[in-house]
Order: sequence, then C-alpha cells, then structure tokens
Amino acid sequence: MQAWQIQDAKARMSELVKCSQFEPQSITYHGKSVAVVVSRDTFERLSHNHQSLVSFMKQSPFYGDDVAFERDASLTRDIEF
Repeated sequence: MQAWQIQDAKARMSELVKCSQFEPQSITYHGKSVAVVVSRDTFERLSHNHQSLVSFMKQSPFYGDDVAFERDASLTRDIEF
C-alpha cells in the first residue's frame, strides 16, 4: 500500500484516485495513517452484505443442534460501597 502525506494527497488528488483503482492508498498525517482511499468496486464489495442476520445464523455449523449453555448457579456477592 502506497502512503501519501496529507498535503501531497490534496495536491495530487487525481493521481491518488487513479492509483486507488489498483490498490488501496494510505493517507498519513504527522506520520500516522489516518485514512485509506479505495476504489469504488472495493468499497462496494466490502460494505454491502446483502445477507440478513437470520440467513447468516442459519449457515452456522451449529444450526439445528441443541446447544446447552450452562449458567453459574452460585449466589451473588456482596459489594461494599
């Protein structure tokens, strides 16, 4: 991943956007990475999950199994204020 100082990213925005089509581009501020520019295709792939939570849970290898969760039956403890 190529790193761009923020002032270079601002001055060379067109080049930054073109480079992001091939690989993510890191933007740094005071030497620390603060942002990443990615292509629209990469963004769409990473941010859109068209699967519902129910569908996701049904794909679990444990779906349909009777999974028993045991609870600690001990009494609560006293806390001094």
